[in-house]
Amino acid sequence: MRCPPTSTDLATSELSPGTGAACDAVPAAYPPWAPTVVESRPTAVILDLFGTLVSAPDSSERSAASAQLAWAMRLPMAIAEAALCGSWQPRHDGQLRSSTAVATHLIERCGASAACTNEVEAVLARLARQRLQADRTLLQALKELRQGGSRLAVLSDASPDIAEAWDRSELASHFDAVVFSCRAGAVKPDRRLFQRVLGKLAAESGQVLYCGDGGGDELAGAERAGMRALRVARRGGPDGLAFGEAHWSGRTIPAVELLPSLLGGWGAR
Repeated sequence: MRCPPTSTDLATSELSPGTGAACDAVPAAYPPWAPTVVESRPTAVILDLFGTLVSAPDSSERSAASAQLAWAMRLPMAIAEAALCGSWQPRHDGQLRSSTAVATHLIERCGASAACTNEVEAVLARLARQRLQADRTLLQALKELRQGGSRLAVLSDASPDIAEAWDRSELASHFDAVVFSCRAGAVKPDRRLFQRVLGKLAAESGQVLYCGDGGGDELAGAERAGMRALRVARRGGPDGLAFGEAHWSGRTIPAVELLPSLLGGWGAR
């Protein structure tokens, strides 16, 4: 069992904005989740994707995706759903390098006809585009972070269909760098992922704040890589699916939309 971090650059309580005695004691300019000691402001922010920038999928969304794949393969939904759930690792760790490879893998696991490949690939592409739709409030927060001088990157456990859809999403233009596990050949919390995204940002680890919902033990992984880490409450709610989530005793903020306020008042108290 992995022990929780024993220290962090951020305080170790969880507060929501506008609630509790701590909020009454702190000027509005300095939100209660801001650092309580003077420290250098991060110059770059690395963000998780699912559960952080876009909603984490829930069981109903997974079932809907399975139903579409089942239709494309002319199979019962239960078979498609079992194949989809059972293929998480190869879809995310680089064993499958394209959406065509993912489609072929699913078809083989289900025992479906290879003639379905194009239809399965089309379903994967459509689902990926839907998964990458972002809230207007989130896009505005990213714009404000960049206007404030922060360099931004995404580090995500993601499958090839997501990686292929990324450049056409509304999110892509807001980021200076992106690292997807399927392209890097490893999943969180593999240290190589954190090193790769730091290299793409040309940033030192101590200059970086990592923000994610905690899936894949990413927060402790970021700290082991020398970054400061901040948990964001899972976007989409507590029913969102997460793989490899670990206990986190560090600071949590309610949403990515609060990051501009946090960084704007960093070290000012």
